Amino acid sequence: MCLGVPMKLTAVSGREGKAELDGVSRQVALDLVPQAREGDYVLIHAGYAIQLLDEQSAKETLALIAEIGGVETDS
Repeated sequence: MCLGVPMKLTAVSGREGKAELDGVSRQVALDLVPQAREGDYVLIHAGYAIQLLDEQSAKETLALIAEIGGVETDS
């Protein structure tokens, strides 16, 4: 099973960005979402941002992941 995780972009530089979730930051490729900007929520899979998400959808998805995985999030 593949899982995409919503993360918030905290920095964008060309086709790369830095995404954050609960204090954990990751470098991500933005090739598939070139319109992404700092502050946007993106769906991350295998180091790539594959889709833009609105804040409400991102938070709902994170809540569902927390519910099924028993993981608490700060969102």
